[in-house]
Amino acid sequence: MMVGMTEPAIRPARPRVLGPVVDDMTRCVHYRTEVDIVAIRFACCGEYYPCHLCHEETADHPAEQWPLAERDREAVLCGACGGELTIAAYLETTDCPACGSRFNDRCRLHTHLYFQTEG
Repeated sequence: MMVGMTEPAIRPARPRVLGPVVDDMTRCVHYRTEVDIVAIRFACCGEYYPCHLCHEETADHPAEQWPLAERDREAVLCGACGGELTIAAYLETTDCPACGSRFNDRCRLHTHLYFQTEG
């Protein structure tokens, strides 16, 4: 098991993912390719959403970014295995450390919407 990953088998159930989810791998109406399998826990509410657009359309509050100081928080859910990654672990990988499922590389274009960035 990689650092920054929790063991999916010890969790009683997958976290709930809100918004217009189209399958049990966390894909949504906005992003639903084979590799769109992550959901982000939003700093503002602690709830998982598949993407920033899902949060914008369904939450009753504006989104907030995770501060740099909280990179050790579990805030990314792998839709394939249900494992949760810390922000730091997610930002350092292109696939799930627990199950090996590939994440969408283009999600990096939206990193600033979820997490504060340096600079």
